[in-house]
Amino acid sequence: MAGAIASRMSFSSLKRKQPKTFTVRIVTMDAEMEFNCEMKWKGKDLFDLVCRTLGLRETWFFGLQYTIKDTVAWLKMDKKVLDHDVSKEEPVTFHFLAKFYPENAEEELVQEITQHLFFLQVKKQILDEKIYCPPEASVLLASYAVQAKYGDYDPSVHKRGFLAQEELLPKRVINLYQMTPEMWEERITAWYAEHRGRARDEAEMEYLKIAQDLEMYGVNYFAIRNKKGTELLLGVDALGLHIYDPENRLTPKISFPWNEIRNISYSDKEFTIKPLDKKIDVFKFNSSKLRVNKLILQLCIGNHDLFMRRRKADSLEVQQMKAQAREEKARKQMERQRLAREKQMREEAERTRDELERRLLQMKEEATMANEALMRSEETADLLAEKAQITEEEAKLLAQKAAEAEQEMQRIKATAIRTEEEKRLMEQKVLEAEVLALKMAEESERRAKEADQLKQDLQEAREAERRAKQKLLEIATKPTYPPMNPIPAPLPPDIPSFNIIGDSLSFDFKDTDMKRLSMEIEKEKVEYMEKSKHLQEQLNELKTEIEALKLKERETALDILHNENSDRGGTSSKHNTIKKLTLQSAKSRVAFFEEL
Repeated sequence: MAGAIASRMSFSSLKRKQPKTFTVRIVTMDAEMEFNCEMKWKGKDLFDLVCRTLGLRETWFFGLQYTIKDTVAWLKMDKKVLDHDVSKEEPVTFHFLAKFYPENAEEELVQEITQHLFFLQVKKQILDEKIYCPPEASVLLASYAVQAKYGDYDPSVHKRGFLAQEELLPKRVINLYQMTPEMWEERITAWYAEHRGRARDEAEMEYLKIAQDLEMYGVNYFAIRNKKGTELLLGVDALGLHIYDPENRLTPKISFPWNEIRNISYSDKEFTIKPLDKKIDVFKFNSSKLRVNKLILQLCIGNHDLFMRRRKADSLEVQQMKAQAREEKARKQMERQRLAREKQMREEAERTRDELERRLLQMKEEATMANEALMRSEETADLLAEKAQITEEEAKLLAQKAAEAEQEMQRIKATAIRTEEEKRLMEQKVLEAEVLALKMAEESERRAKEADQLKQDLQEAREAERRAKQKLLEIATKPTYPPMNPIPAPLPPDIPSFNIIGDSLSFDFKDTDMKRLSMEIEKEKVEYMEKSKHLQEQLNELKTEIEALKLKERETALDILHNENSDRGGTSSKHNTIKKLTLQSAKSRVAFFEEL
């Protein structure tokens, strides 16, 4: 009895020790996950669990987002998950998204998973028109998205209509032109075919390199008012703070880079910015909600920290990640080269096999034709022999009749005819007999010549038969596969395999290897610059080509602003635009902001 009570007490205490949990659903750009979280977990505990599950190490770009009354908010790392203003109905849902954007995606994004998540998020923002993208650039970006999904273009596989179910262009772009889906697909495919040889991660990085120069890329917009009460937009991004006209989100009026800002704070709805230069007065603005000010402050602190980090030496962790990424990139490059060699050898082997099969089929056809010719020759020879025999018999019969006629003529000559009339009749009969004998002699001679000709034809037919037999014998004894250039490795008929020297797969990177890799990178940069120039020319050509199909009345305000910027020669990069805006002193820019 006492043992049973002790057992129940032990079980009850064990049951009490089990922590209470709640269910959380995490939605990424391409997946959903559910976790059981302890009630005491803070935001960092959940965030670290998600990052470990994804294998993500570049955690500083990302966060867990949720929505409060139509306002975006981010999970705080040092605050309990359930202490946030989130729905308590399980599962509690958060979106794992990029919170901060890099200045240069190619230099800063190291892991492939990081690049992929950014690619998916930026692509969605462009398609949802949260980032404005010109029509010609939309087509180019779509071609890289297709390369990332489908791999190299293959006309036998990627036939007309294979993109019919894909969402590749913003609806604004599709509605702006009198173009059918087939016409868009044709233009996307033309560029897609030029990306041959790019792996998925390379195509996604090319997408990001183009997208990061779009004016609205990585910018978070907030409605604000200055001291005068003028309605403006505040843009927060990786480069700094930017002030926009509410009707123009493409080009800021003024900008303040992060290295000019000393302090940021807010009190209720009022936000205060202190410039680095203490001689310059602070400037203030008001937002619509206190919650918005909290979000602005979070984004400012995070972007400022990353801005300063980029301008310092990489931490040991980042250095290790970049070294691993370089080694991985070199390994993948070597692997791609190996696969390319194998593919080339396989294609050559298949071409050789097809050529041998073609030649074998041709030889079989020749053998069949020779066999048929032999059979025809044999049949012809038999017919000629039979005809020659018949002709010989006819000639003998004619000769016999001629001899009989001659005998009859001699008998008639020997017979004495007494009367003149009988004599005349006899002479006439003799004459007729001579004519008949002459005709029979000529016919006999003609038949003899015909027999000789038939004998000659028979001889020729037998000679042709002998030649046909000889040719058939040559074809039968000829080797099926004629000697050709030696193939590097034996190819089984099903899946060819090729032996690669083991040393070629070694990844012991020596100084010479790194120098060679550096030279290759420099070469790639030069090639990229040349290709960029070529792409710009193609973009201009496409823009000119489809301009005639544009429906002007469907242009949006952003389309009109973009065209005006282009007409003014505004083709410089986003970074250059921000630099031009900061040429004036910070003091004059603050004064300009106050007077807006």
